[in-house]
Amino acid sequence: MNQALFTLKTHNPDVLSCIANLSNDEVFTPPEFANQMLDVLTEEWHKTYGTSPWEDKSLKFLDPATKSGVFLREIVKRLNVGLAQQIPDLTERIDHILTKQVFGIGITELTSFLARRSVYCSKNAKGVHSIARSFDSEDGGIWYERVEHDWTGQRCQYCGTSRSEYERSVDFESHAYAFIHTHDINLEIKRMFGENMRFDVIIGNPPYQLSDGGGSGTSAAPIYQHFVNQAKALDPRFLSMVIPARWFSGGKGLDEFRAEMLSDTRLRRIEDFPDSSDVFPGVQIKGGVCYFLWNKDSRGDVQIATHDKGRVISEASRPLLEQGADVFIRYNEAVPILKKVMEVETGKKNPSLSLPEGLRFADVVSVRRPFNLDSTFKGRSKKKAGEIDIYRAGGIDYAKESEIEDPNKLINKWKVFIPFLASGSDSFPHPILSTPFIGGPGTACTETYLTIGPFKSKQECKNVMSYIATRLFRFIVLQKKPSQNATRKVYEFIPVQDFSVPWNDEMLYKKYKITKEEIAFIESMVRPMEISNE
Repeated sequence: MNQALFTLKTHNPDVLSCIANLSNDEVFTPPEFANQMLDVLTEEWHKTYGTSPWEDKSLKFLDPATKSGVFLREIVKRLNVGLAQQIPDLTERIDHILTKQVFGIGITELTSFLARRSVYCSKNAKGVHSIARSFDSEDGGIWYERVEHDWTGQRCQYCGTSRSEYERSVDFESHAYAFIHTHDINLEIKRMFGENMRFDVIIGNPPYQLSDGGGSGTSAAPIYQHFVNQAKALDPRFLSMVIPARWFSGGKGLDEFRAEMLSDTRLRRIEDFPDSSDVFPGVQIKGGVCYFLWNKDSRGDVQIATHDKGRVISEASRPLLEQGADVFIRYNEAVPILKKVMEVETGKKNPSLSLPEGLRFADVVSVRRPFNLDSTFKGRSKKKAGEIDIYRAGGIDYAKESEIEDPNKLINKWKVFIPFLASGSDSFPHPILSTPFIGGPGTACTETYLTIGPFKSKQECKNVMSYIATRLFRFIVLQKKPSQNATRKVYEFIPVQDFSVPWNDEMLYKKYKITKEEIAFIESMVRPMEISNE
């Protein structure tokens, strides 16, 4: 046995477990996590076919966004064991696996070299150190070719990225990923790997987002959904990808993707990690990450597991889309709690997760920019007679009322301001929302805040804030809040209350018949909030 083949069995220490990430958008997958995904694939394959995928020498595997090559390498190791009896000669067996069964598409030239080094033990698949023996090209089965964006005006027609950000010389990576920069992925796969190439399993960790040129250059649009859709178009038997979990209930440009995913009964497993550092140490991806397993030949409810610090803390089989909801309810324990709230408010048994008009707290929450003032607005620093207060990030400016748009006639009403961006991390318990405060008559705000109201008096505003401060209120908000942004949409499951009185959790728990176990779960997720009485 030569040293390269021996390396397949040892890999100790494993360099791929300590390699630095390219960015928070292009994250290397730890070997342990790749193997967790492959273990789930193995379980589901056996449930469906009664066999092991690692003992079938005809199966073909694709990583469409390979970076370190970790998925392909770990698949090779499993096939090497599983096919030992069918192909006893190690050299012959490895050559068969590498040339006939595992394939990848590099996301950059550098990662294609890295992946080949991980899988073939040589960046040149035909090189002297390569453990493959019968490739015709230096790329082997890990394809890479520079692709350019296809600009339609200032946007790429495929990924939507900004021309000003990514129209680059050949000295820089274009980040125009081949797998998603085509209208016909089946034709593109034939070009990459030859005629009659069909994949049984597609698995990987695609790039997550690209700058779209908005937000003074800081805005980004998700692209991982394009990888998922293209993979489905190849009609594999199984598909598994690790992606940001924001698609559950939000995310720019993800409405169509979310609707399609939530209606797809071929999704068999969702493994959810609300704290992304549990998967990618040192990397914070707001809203956490998940991986899913899609099975072409099996339909039904989805097995949903929530992970925290290396443990499965909740597991259930349930529909992806609850009746009346337009988002995925992330936490298994939240579903019966939401149904209890809806049952009391609507008076219906087995209610849908929607509230009729007049009962929705969201109806008194403004859209973003309630006064059409962006975050860069600057008023006067000293107040003159007749001017109003403009609340902005970090302080108050002043302006004439006539200078401010007021389409909802809120300037001279009692209202509550609440920050659009919520404080806290992805680890629990955290506040879910930032602290609200009262906005009296003669006040407005920039897009830093949303308004809630109007209300009849200062006391009514205080009572509203007491409701927001309850853990149950913010727990329900969490079910529609995929990131730091707390838009009007996150309040859609919240019922209105009688705001002539203040509220606390004890009153709400009693009203909705929340059990001790449910209270313990709510309070494990949501930190107490202190509200000023001023």
